[in-house]
Amino acid sequence: MIKLILYILPFIILFLPNIWVNYILKNNNKILSDMPFTGNQLGKKILEEQKIHNVSIEPIKQLDHYNPIEKKIHIGEDKLNKKSITSIAVVAHEIGHAIQDKENYKPLIMRQKLIEKTMIFQRLGSFLLIIGLPSIFAFTKSPFITFIAAMIIMGCLSTNVLIHLITLPVEFDASFKRALPILQKYVPKENMKQCRSVLRAAAFTYLAQSIVSIFRLKIILFSFINIFKSMIRR
Repeated sequence: MIKLILYILPFIILFLPNIWVNYILKNNNKILSDMPFTGNQLGKKILEEQKIHNVSIEPIKQLDHYNPIEKKIHIGEDKLNKKSITSIAVVAHEIGHAIQDKENYKPLIMRQKLIEKTMIFQRLGSFLLIIGLPSIFAFTKSPFITFIAAMIIMGCLSTNVLIHLITLPVEFDASFKRALPILQKYVPKENMKQCRSVLRAAAFTYLAQSIVSIFRLKIILFSFINIFKSMIRR
């Protein structure tokens, strides 16, 4: 039993941030009858007040984010037009990034440059993953070269985690320095505790998602390694 717990514990620790983020966002995404606006409506009002006229808010099926190149705020369809704490807080958080962009906030600019510079590593890792480690092994007949390729894939595709970890202060700035003061003007005091929880979860979203994606990649790589071992034994 103890061995099983010790085996499962690392997996739980890795998934815990993502579980927590999803719980907070889902738990606070309930419709509030007394809420006067949706996240979309409040977002447009905030953009107008901040005199940010070149940024639009659009629905997306994937992860909420602000695109500084396209000047678009993408919010999940499940929350954009909802009168909920999650809706207004997540929209405010992403507008926080738009405000950073408008003010030429240096850490945001640095993050964008890091993402652009590490794109080549992402592409290299994806290319090697698409080729497939078994194919590399079949071509080279070398367990060592195949192992090196696996490590390169892991390293290349792990750059996202590193970037989000290094630039986590950018997320907290968007949530608590930019978004929170704005929400305090519109949200009743009794709901501010919930807003802070959602803003905190929004700050950790990218990092939590990256950790889970790397964990899934690790499972794939270990599966390949087990295949190699069985092939070598033959």
